[in-house]
Amino acid sequence: MSQDSVTRYHPLARALHWLLALGLVGNFALGLYMADLPFSPARLQYYSWHKWAGVLVLTFSAVRLLTRLMAAPPPLPKAIESAMPAWQRMAHHATHHGLYALFFAVPLLGWTYSSAAGFPIVLFGLWQLPDFVPVSESLSDVLKELHQISAFAMAALVLLHIGGALKHHFIDRDSLLQRIGFGRS
Repeated sequence: MSQDSVTRYHPLARALHWLLALGLVGNFALGLYMADLPFSPARLQYYSWHKWAGVLVLTFSAVRLLTRLMAAPPPLPKAIESAMPAWQRMAHHATHHGLYALFFAVPLLGWTYSSAAGFPIVLFGLWQLPDFVPVSESLSDVLKELHQISAFAMAALVLLHIGGALKHHFIDRDSLLQRIGFGRS
């Protein structure tokens, strides 16, 4: 399939895709790194950065969802869709739906966990965001675990998404990756 026959995503959708990719991978790595650090000023700073990045991911996710609702993504090219077994088409759609759900669930669970733990989010050290729930140690414990589980679920779906994209690019050689890639439209 030639690059000319591939319908690309809107430039804003492509930009948000890659901003979210960087934000998700970076924030997941930061979360893993900071979780087991001993209590220190550096650890507190990492937690602040992690929260700020989570709010940015949530914001970019909302904008991405709005752009997707206002301008539907291009359909899979017929040649690619017909070459995919039914289970791959189902996996393709399930992965995307799961990612969108987790784009919102992970940061909202983190925000709610932060509220329940009694540590407000002060965005960029300037604006305190509202707490979702009152301080509660038992609720905090549950929300912390839910935040972690959902973050690992999102990491698994991101890896599945990357694996599918690389399969299409290197094995199928079907130019599917061109739809969301850089370069001219």
